[in-house]
Amino acid sequence: MRDAGTTEQSRDAFRENREQAIRDFLKEFAPGENQNLLAQMMVTITRLAADGASRGDLKILNTAMKELRYAFKVFAPYDHIPKVSIFGSARTAEDHPQYLEAKKFAELIQEKGWMVITGAGGGIMRAGHHGASRDASFGVSISLPFEQATNDVIADDEKLVHFNYFFTRKLIFVKEARAIVLFPGGFGTQDEGFESMTLVQTLKSAMVPIVLCDEPDGTYWQHWRTYVKSELLGNEMLDPEDMNLFYLTDNAEKAVDEILQFYKRFHSSRYVGDKMVFRLNTPISADTLAALNDEYADIITEGQYEQQSEPLPDERGEFADKARLVFSFDRRSAGRLRLMINAINQSP
Repeated sequence: MRDAGTTEQSRDAFRENREQAIRDFLKEFAPGENQNLLAQMMVTITRLAADGASRGDLKILNTAMKELRYAFKVFAPYDHIPKVSIFGSARTAEDHPQYLEAKKFAELIQEKGWMVITGAGGGIMRAGHHGASRDASFGVSISLPFEQATNDVIADDEKLVHFNYFFTRKLIFVKEARAIVLFPGGFGTQDEGFESMTLVQTLKSAMVPIVLCDEPDGTYWQHWRTYVKSELLGNEMLDPEDMNLFYLTDNAEKAVDEILQFYKRFHSSRYVGDKMVFRLNTPISADTLAALNDEYADIITEGQYEQQSEPLPDERGEFADKARLVFSFDRRSAGRLRLMINAINQSP
């Protein structure tokens, strides 16, 4: 019987041999940056084998990785262009006011230099592509046993990606979008809307404008908001500030204005260690900085809001031309954070 020391030495030797073999493989067949992350992925493969993962589980992982890899490749050349994900019913007729409003929204946002992402089906999805044009459209379709045929605007386009899994498709919808607009729809639209709001509320995705857009004088989203206020907010399942995470309108022009206003000064955000960093298109004034430290002191855990002119070292030079607002965010007050972005954008 081997003693514990011998067993530990064997494990160390195995790990060392595995890591060297992975390094050699990557050097030969996958040269480039991020070798450490690629190596971790290969270590995960060896652990799946050691775990005795079932063939069904491996097929899920394999399909998900292939779908995401291809989607990343398709979107990468357009990374510098802002995009909006448009959700809504696949069953909306082309002469319906909701279709026409979605088409108008897509036309208007495309004129501002944006591209649109839809599920590539009919109804509101086609309206998004119809308004934006094929050149300014992405399609992320899903394989279903019924409906969901690819619409004629995006069919066979190089920017059309097919998915087997909803979770990989929804990840792309959120990851690639700098804004989300929802038109009336069924269970799928409700699911996508609530998930988008949940990801923003829990800070699992970047803060982006979420717009609920109806036809002129429509009541779909008004009734939805009444339910949310009565049952969720009314029963203290939401913070009152969480109602600021979405904007409701029945006008395509106002939907576009809401999105553009969000990015008037605010550009993007990320965590750097324990700090939240806002990248800003233009610096804020000393008076605005003082007002933030006064009005939004409740959502920082220590220190003050500080403005910097250069990226933090761990940002690796990202958006080096942007001003920075750096602070210790409490990581829970998403609704208040959204209000602060509004204040920054509206400041002189």
